[in-house]
Amino acid sequence: MAHINLPDLPGIRGPMAFSPATAKPLNELAEMLLRNDNNSLSRGERELIGAYVSSLNDCFFCQNVHGALAGHYLNCGIPEIDAIKKDYASTDISDKMKSLLSIAASVQKGGKYVKKEQIEAAKKLGASDKEIHDTVLIAAAFCMFNRYVDGLATWAPEDRNYYVNRAPQRAEEGYIDFDLYK
Repeated sequence: MAHINLPDLPGIRGPMAFSPATAKPLNELAEMLLRNDNNSLSRGERELIGAYVSSLNDCFFCQNVHGALAGHYLNCGIPEIDAIKKDYASTDISDKMKSLLSIAASVQKGGKYVKKEQIEAAKKLGASDKEIHDTVLIAAAFCMFNRYVDGLATWAPEDRNYYVNRAPQRAEEGYIDFDLYK
């Protein structure tokens, strides 16, 4: 049960419906970070960063929503996303993406955990300054989103297929134009 009287909606949707005034800029931020096509990281890669950070934060709702979206965009399933969240270094994602997930993991611990060596390694693997910037910002934003969801003790559907089944709709609609009350 949520800590405050929220609308009976899962995860972040309850707090957003409770406070539409703050939902709007938060959704605009998510839209810019995850869906803006003026980015060399694919939507799937950006969703994967969010899912990975959410898994490190143990936020069930966010890691499953964004893991399902990453899987939708990257044409893979829950087992592949789970493998990346568990041990990305042993998966077949690109070395550049592995280096960016390493940076994201450091941000999740705290911004000062990001080391110059990580940045240099990412650049050597082809990461641009924009990709590094966006990785850091996505990781930081997801720490905020995860704490918003879990700090209010929101509920989340336990059936992970719920998230997979909704991913195509969320991918089409994005984060700005969806009805919070659906």
